[in-house]
Amino acid sequence: MSLGDIPDVFIGSTDDGHTFVVLNRRIRNADRLLTEAGFLAREHRGRKFYLLPPGTAQDAHERAGVAMYGLLAHTHDLIDLSWTTRWNPGHPAGDPDLHFQFRDGSVAVTGKTTAARSLLEQHGFTLTADGSSYRPRGGLHERGLLGAVTAAETHAYVHGLSARVGLDIPTPTDIPPVGRRPAAATGPLPAPPSRRRTR
Repeated sequence: MSLGDIPDVFIGSTDDGHTFVVLNRRIRNADRLLTEAGFLAREHRGRKFYLLPPGTAQDAHERAGVAMYGLLAHTHDLIDLSWTTRWNPGHPAGDPDLHFQFRDGSVAVTGKTTAARSLLEQHGFTLTADGSSYRPRGGLHERGLLGAVTAAETHAYVHGLSARVGLDIPTPTDIPPVGRRPAAATGPLPAPPSRRRTR
């Protein structure tokens, strides 16, 4: 199972700058909502997903925002961890305050500022022995890791800190194939970071 299999809707970014949307359940009018927002339907390795080619952060922000608001009318189980859609006219693009990097079933986080490191500690992330990064508390499965990152990334946004989430997906052809979705009994994920979309 991959992180993208967990919520009903997962929005992420590939390392080469594509924005993608994965749907894990049938959602009425989703195809229309996404294609009208400029996403292209793709299928690879048994996985159907929607892809927005690299462009400006403002354009990706607006297109993903339109699609996301339409999808939220049908489900609140939506996670948006795309770095390609993070556009804020008041903050120039640059090196993020926080950088989350998923790899091999775990996540490492670096915090550039004291405020960023303090925020990580508030969310239970601990400094590694060599002091180079932070890790979430031990024993978390995929849903727990996703929840921890979503909560910290949303909190960072609320406090004006920038964040980037690397999913270890170099290109669209590396988006994992369909996996088995976890049981809903594990509980809902934290509220999606949808507040960042402004018009």
